[in-house]
Amino acid sequence: MTSLFADDDRVAKEIERLRSELERHNRLYYVDAKPEVTDREYDALMSQLIRLETEHPEFASDDSPSRKVGGEPITGFEQVTHRVPMLSIENAFEEQELVDWDAGLRKSLGRETLDYSIEYKIDGVAISLTWENGSLVRAATRGNGAVGDDVTNNARVISGIPLRLSSKKPPKSLEVRGEVLILNEDFAAFQAEQIRQGEEPFKNPRNAAAGALKLLDPRLTRERSLRFLAHGVGYVEGIAWKSYADFLESIRDLGIPTTPDVSRAKGFDQLMIVCSDMIAKVPSLPFEVDGLVIKLNDLASRDELGTTSKSPRWVRAYKWERYEAETRVNAITIQVGKTGAMTPVAELEPVEIAGTTVSRASLHNRDELDRLGVRIGDTVVVEKAGKIIPHILRVNESARTGQETPYQFPTQCPECQTEVVKDEGGVYVRCPNPACPAQLRETLIFFASRPAMNIDGLGEKLVEQLLAAKLVDGIPSLYRLKDRRSELATLERLGEKSIEKLLSGIEASKQQPLWRLLTGINIRHVGQTNARTLESAFGTMEEIAAQTEESLAKVDEIGSVIAASVARFFGSEYGRNLVQELKELGLNLGQPIDRSKAVEGGVLEGKTLVVTGTMVRFKREEIEQLIRNHGGKASGSVSKKTDYVVAGEAAGSKLAKAQELGVKVLTEDEFLTLLGVG
Repeated sequence: MTSLFADDDRVAKEIERLRSELERHNRLYYVDAKPEVTDREYDALMSQLIRLETEHPEFASDDSPSRKVGGEPITGFEQVTHRVPMLSIENAFEEQELVDWDAGLRKSLGRETLDYSIEYKIDGVAISLTWENGSLVRAATRGNGAVGDDVTNNARVISGIPLRLSSKKPPKSLEVRGEVLILNEDFAAFQAEQIRQGEEPFKNPRNAAAGALKLLDPRLTRERSLRFLAHGVGYVEGIAWKSYADFLESIRDLGIPTTPDVSRAKGFDQLMIVCSDMIAKVPSLPFEVDGLVIKLNDLASRDELGTTSKSPRWVRAYKWERYEAETRVNAITIQVGKTGAMTPVAELEPVEIAGTTVSRASLHNRDELDRLGVRIGDTVVVEKAGKIIPHILRVNESARTGQETPYQFPTQCPECQTEVVKDEGGVYVRCPNPACPAQLRETLIFFASRPAMNIDGLGEKLVEQLLAAKLVDGIPSLYRLKDRRSELATLERLGEKSIEKLLSGIEASKQQPLWRLLTGINIRHVGQTNARTLESAFGTMEEIAAQTEESLAKVDEIGSVIAASVARFFGSEYGRNLVQELKELGLNLGQPIDRSKAVEGGVLEGKTLVVTGTMVRFKREEIEQLIRNHGGKASGSVSKKTDYVVAGEAAGSKLAKAQELGVKVLTEDEFLTLLGVG
């Protein structure tokens, strides 16, 4: 075979170029999640590299990306002694256990509050990877914590593990620990292939990953689409960090993929808020988890606390019991949301999981439905972990009889028969009809909810009753119910006291701040944060409605997508009529911004501030007006560009974000002192 390159120097340079390019694409895909080429383009580059290396074995290198294709089978596994033991993590199943743990740490360290990191506890297989002078030299399983199996040959073919670190001056020795896992999507495909081959399929992704690491032929290991995500450190020389956050950032820079969505919390109260938020997102994760891992962020504090004989004192696994059950999909229905998003829902043969009867599970969107490949009549594995809503993990394809029916996603809204549309560049299919009965129902329910207008006495069941009785036909009609007392009295379980509570709640909601009203009227892409930003920028609903798409997009944190949505809403006949009706009904549409009071060259000139929490002396809106009056900008979210965060009582995620980014935090009194306001 004739080489593509006659000159050895040119061959060497081309091989090095291809290796570098493939390593860059590996990093973009597995570490940065920003791929630049298709799988076919990547494979073409790899084929070209393999051909050149085959023709010129003198340029072979153990660090070459081509070695990920798989080497020759081995005869067995050698034992590896861990230079730093791989200890287990102590579990906490109840919040009180975390309360006691936090109190013990604070007492030992002599601090009032601690800085925590929180990450998902991936249900994979623990592994240790060691690079020396930048080259991967060893991979070992956890084993008994002191001694594990050498699985280096298999680790070399795992996606995302760099054979050489991305650094011209790598550390002398770097041992990183993490999880080997299979994504749910890849596991479903692998399981289906097992069934086609007549093999007994693995029960879950973890078992498949564990088995893959112990295969003697790395080429077979590669077929299981394993991934690696780092979350810890072992023995190191020539590198150090001050915090866990620094460690994660550092190894990502070296090309090592890290556990995703790591959060931070300052103090125990904030810790529990973050945990709650992360738990709520579990059903949408692409891999299986069985808890959260909570760690002290400061590495010096970890060293000070040390370990017991079994586990470090500075970490806890906040776990929930996982329960799975198999059941049948009797039907797939569509739920239309307040923005018209059409969510497929699996109607299940009722099955008891963790003490509750499960009969429905969201399939999220059409893409997720296609990924899972759920058919009507399928047997599916449903998981319920702790207090998390149930979700479908996968289809048990081996149980298929041939009688199952593929689901055809509707082309018309099931509620109003309007032709549906798919979000451009998105995953949701929507009903575009704003008068759709389903959208009206969901809009009214959300309008009355706590995140929006917080109307006491108006819940989901009552909204459905009002609609059925044709007492309401939109948001403005809620404020006319006071003239229909006699008709309200005919509704089931709505006595005089309940009617009075409902009407009082509706009347009181007229005084809610503008941002709550903007949140509640169902403008797509406008939630609490964007609503606050719009109110801060323009003051009144009429002023917002008068803006062009271009002027809205100039507001920081709004951007073109939100601006287009807001302009479209207020430019529609529905939007114009709604503003007029709400004004006539006496709702608070905001206060005009008195820009004449703005102090040119004020103490906040050019500064960006975020107000969060409950204030004592002033309302939040008044604090934001003071910011504008003194030349500053009141923003709705915290970023690196934020100069100050003014934090009141019960400040939540914005305060935590400020602390994470090192943004200066002011109390209400400190803020007023800065302005010279008594």
